[in-house]
Amino acid sequence: QAQLVESGGGSVQAGGSLRLSCVTSGRSFATYTLGWFRQAPGKERQFVGATNYNGGRAIYSDSVKGRFTVSRDSANNRVYLQMDYLKPEDTAIYYCAAAPYLSVGVSVYDYWGQGTQVTVSP
Repeated sequence: QAQLVESGGGSVQAGGSLRLSCVTSGRSFATYTLGWFRQAPGKERQFVGATNYNGGRAIYSDSVKGRFTVSRDSANNRVYLQMDYLKPEDTAIYYCAAAPYLSVGVSVYDYWGQGTQVTVSP
């Protein structure tokens, strides 16, 4: 059974950094886009960033562009989200997800992790 498991969440002050990790298992995601979404309380799930099957291309939401970086280590079935210059509005549960192609659309992603909490204090 395919699984995506996130780790690395936590609490940090504004201006700090965190690195999230997601490990995949149960099937090959070698041809899949791997991405990150987030959901704050009372809000819809929001696209953060994603990288294509070979890590050669990445896309980001405007709200994180220049601060967050998505990368993947295909040999170890992992995708990462490096988050720098964090702001209180980045506080949310962050989800790792997999899709058959590069997209910002929630509905395109077939596989999801359980999420990891990120809290940024002022």
